[in-house]
Amino acid sequence: MPTLKVHNIVFRHEDLFELQLERGDVNFEPGACLALFNDDGDSRPYSISAGTQENILRFLIRRVPNGRVSHWLALRKPGDTVEASDPFGWFRPGRSTPTGERCVFIATGTGIAPFLSHLRSNSAQPPEMCLYGIRRLADAFALDELEQLNGFRLAVSKTSGHSHFHGRVSGLLGQVPLDEEIHYYLCGLDTMIEETCQWLEASGIEYTHIHREIFFYEDGQD
Repeated sequence: MPTLKVHNIVFRHEDLFELQLERGDVNFEPGACLALFNDDGDSRPYSISAGTQENILRFLIRRVPNGRVSHWLALRKPGDTVEASDPFGWFRPGRSTPTGERCVFIATGTGIAPFLSHLRSNSAQPPEMCLYGIRRLADAFALDELEQLNGFRLAVSKTSGHSHFHGRVSGLLGQVPLDEEIHYYLCGLDTMIEETCQWLEASGIEYTHIHREIFFYEDGQD
């Protein structure tokens, strides 16, 4: 089990931050997770948002109510160490076929992490569309990178006064291209994933082309 040194912690706001760990000899594919442990041995899985060529492992972390691991991680300082598992997981954006694929990414909150890892590792294979749903504009990670994508749309549900779509990300589903050759990757809130799956299947998309990764739950469960 690797012990990784904290490189930095960058807060978006009090409850949302990017944890940066020195990579060491960790090898991973986009979409992989590491379980991170606190001093009491509690752990939670977090998806890597870094590209495979970076020397830093990046994790987008939401500090949840009563979240023993997320609160502990938020208090780390550069030079501290964090125990981690080896990389694991099956969610692999853009990699369902050996030669790449047509794909659409739909994320909410920190569920954008595996998609950022894919984009930072495989910039020559962008998705046909990327939808990203957040509550407030301050919740957005890597917006400058994402806005370079053709077909990127940001949905901000709780605040207005900006140029992005005001509402839930499901309000943008009508813009999603529908094709039996496209693979659809959904990551983030459970209710978004359930609603989008139902919409895709009702639109004629086979369930084998719909890939899901739940990061968090509407009821606040970590």
